Amino acid sequence: MDQKFEGQPRAEIRVEGRRVIRSEVTNDWGLRLQWEIRRNGQVLATLPARADLSYEHLDTTPGTYEVVLQMWKYVDYRKGPNGEFLNSKFVDISNKVRYTI
Repeated sequence: MDQKFEGQPRAEIRVEGRRVIRSEVTNDWGLRLQWEIRRNGQVLATLPARADLSYEHLDTTPGTYEVVLQMWKYVDYRKGPNGEFLNSKFVDISNKVRYTI
């Protein structure tokens, strides 16, 4: 059975102090939902986001941080020689927020 991706999932995120808060996801595909946190352009962490509507940033390392909400888009199991998926991937479903510490 093929999975149907009807509509693009969407959520809005905002920063309040050290907490990033997300809205409910519209057109939710029901797949893995995660926060992607970057510091100075490099991916620092990816954390599960389905259970909680917020993420609290505890790191005090100076830098410019960027956070976006992502959802897994499954297309197929095809993988390359390095074991990475070729067609399935995480897609951004929210606006990106930036803050500096």
